[in-house]
Amino acid sequence: MAAWSEEPECGRLGTEALAFRQLRDLVTTQEALIERLRLRIAIQEENFICKEDYEAIVKKLEKEEEEHSKTKILLAKEAEKLQFALGEIEVLSKQLEREKQIFEKALSNVKSKALKESTKKDKLISKCNEIESHIMKQEDLLNDKENEIKELQQFITKQKQTLKTQVSDLKIQKQQESYIAQVLEKKQKKGLK
Repeated sequence: MAAWSEEPECGRLGTEALAFRQLRDLVTTQEALIERLRLRIAIQEENFICKEDYEAIVKKLEKEEEEHSKTKILLAKEAEKLQFALGEIEVLSKQLEREKQIFEKALSNVKSKALKESTKKDKLISKCNEIESHIMKQEDLLNDKENEIKELQQFITKQKQTLKTQVSDLKIQKQQESYIAQVLEKKQKKGLK
């Protein structure tokens, strides 16, 4: 008979929570960047910058707001997927636990009857064979459930990798935009001199 074992869910859930927090932090960073751009526009309006620079900054702000909106939508979708996956894992874990308790109770009852009813040896042997067949079926069912959990884990891992790639792409884009902003700022300072 197979030994019972349960995988700790902390490791599984930790990676999804980390990916979720990273995406949430990205949203916070984008909100701060948008606020800085708004402040810069307000300052530049007060200093009467040229129309072309102003329009470029406004376009950049609009683009940042659009990207921020997309990221928030992505975050909401990924959070929904994460919650769904966690819910599936919880349901499967509870179902496995119930089946384990049913199995342990059935096995305990059989052993108790075997000790008390030694005179019914032949019938008990036949009954034990039936129970062992049932146990094998239950173990096959549990293996199927464990495979479902593994598939969910692979799905979550794939989603995590997708998020990492998107975050990396966004970081590169932000660095490029920051560089462009610095160049524009330097040009503007030179123009003011």
